[in-house]
Amino acid sequence: MKTVMTIVGARPQFVKAAPVSRELRKTCREVLVHTGQHYDYSMAGVFFEELRIPKPDYDLGIGSSSHGRQTGEMLISLEALLLENVPDAVLVYGDTNSTLAGALAASKLRIPLFHVEAGLRSYNRDMPEEINRVMTDHVSALLFAPTAEAVSNLRAERATEGVYEVGDVMYDAVLFNERLAVAKHRPEDFRVPAGGYYLATIHRPSNTDDPVRLRAILRALRSLDQPVLFPLHPRTGKMLKAMGDSAERTPGDNLLFTEPLSYLEMLALERQAKAIITDSGGVQKEAYFAKVPCFTLRSETEWVETVACGWNTLVDPLTMDLGRIIGDYRPGAYIENLYGDGTASLQIAELIHQYLQ
Repeated sequence: MKTVMTIVGARPQFVKAAPVSRELRKTCREVLVHTGQHYDYSMAGVFFEELRIPKPDYDLGIGSSSHGRQTGEMLISLEALLLENVPDAVLVYGDTNSTLAGALAASKLRIPLFHVEAGLRSYNRDMPEEINRVMTDHVSALLFAPTAEAVSNLRAERATEGVYEVGDVMYDAVLFNERLAVAKHRPEDFRVPAGGYYLATIHRPSNTDDPVRLRAILRALRSLDQPVLFPLHPRTGKMLKAMGDSAERTPGDNLLFTEPLSYLEMLALERQAKAIITDSGGVQKEAYFAKVPCFTLRSETEWVETVACGWNTLVDPLTMDLGRIIGDYRPGAYIENLYGDGTASLQIAELIHQYLQ
């Protein structure tokens, strides 16, 4: 039986890996490596329990630091693991530093690399994620693209070999987990009424590390006509504290700060929100799957299909009135199977098996 080393490190990657691992382990031996990029239990550890992912075979415990240092430490540790385990292939997800480190380690040792979510482009090279995804795509043997747009992006960069449009593994994960999420969690458990709240998630450095921009986001959220449930990413919470903005609710404040939520909690709350406000790529798609309007606090998105069909709106809180935009919003026609038919994980596992044979 062939061996595939799967490298994950951040919360969205755990979600993506869960359905793929279930299929992959039917035909391959999987060695699961957690780099430790998300090391907080609420951000990572609980996911392995909720998503029924086997515990990692290795936890590198790299933790948080600068991009260069974090990626370098991962590269050193991953190279050692690859030399020790000698897998037949390496599987990476998305666009994090864990993705890039896995890609570089595999390519240096001439081990075939497979990339899930290949071909996504924001065309903003100021985003570290954009650099990570471009570099990973161009050293990969198999590129699993979630959309036709992603395939087109790869073709424009002359990447045509080993490219497969399989759909989105996050859709597979939602289909598998949504009933359990809704049965287990209710908005009332978080002191908000079903359909009568906004759900906000902000974590990207471009939003959190700029005090002027983060204050503009907070003002925009506080101007809305309904309570705003705001799970705090550790980076965001740290910046709020530095700015002197209390994460405790004060009288008349519509912001309801919470600790980071589990995947199932987020799924349940997304489905009954009035709208979702985020800078997360994964949450943009989950909003679409839940048929809930999304307002993305960025100037661009990799998930251009959600904008094109009218279910996602890009908003700059420094120059645009979020409350007015939400008030004027009218959804477009909902397109089923925009991100595949829920069999992306099965297709990926079959293509990997064929390649390794």
